[in-house]
Amino acid sequence: MIILPSPDQVAEKLVVKMADHAVGDENTVLATLGLGSCIGIALYDKFSKVGGLVHIMLPENPGGKKIVKYADTGIPFLIDEMEGIGAKKRRLKAKIVGGAGMFKSESGDSVMKIGQRNIEAVKLTLKDIGIKIIGSDVGKDYGRSMYFHVDNGRVEVKSFSRDLITI
Repeated sequence: MIILPSPDQVAEKLVVKMADHAVGDENTVLATLGLGSCIGIALYDKFSKVGGLVHIMLPENPGGKKIVKYADTGIPFLIDEMEGIGAKKRRLKAKIVGGAGMFKSESGDSVMKIGQRNIEAVKLTLKDIGIKIIGSDVGKDYGRSMYFHVDNGRVEVKSFSRDLITI
C-alpha cells in the first residue's frame, strides 16, 4: 500500500535557471542545476521561513539589464524580493555552492579563474551587506546541483560520482 503525503506536506519545487532567481516560503524547494563556475546563493530567514536562491554567472555588472546574472547586483535584488514576502535582511543567513575552476589550460591551471572570481565577489558582497555565510561547497573542479529546502534551510549538494552532502 502506498501512502501519499497530504497536500500541505508536498513542497513546490522551483528550478532556478542560469542568471535567474526565485523566492519561496516553507512549502518550497528551490533548486539550481549544473553549477560550474557559476554560484548558487541561498538566503534564508528562519523566523519567517522565507528563502531565496539566485544563480549568478559573473562577479560584477558592467551596467547590463540582467542584474541577477551578477553577484554585485543579483544578491541585493534577491534580498529586496525576499523582503517583499516577509523576510528581514538583518535575519538572513547564506549558503553558497559552485565557483568551480571548470576551464583548464594545458598546464592544468584554471583559465580566467571565473569560478574563483565569483567566489570572491559573492563573499565580498555578502560581507558588505552584513550577511553571514553559514555553509558552503565551493571551488574545486567539478559541477554541482543544489536543492534548498526552505522549510528548514537545508541545502543538499549533488555532484556526479560524489556523495550527496548537506550544508
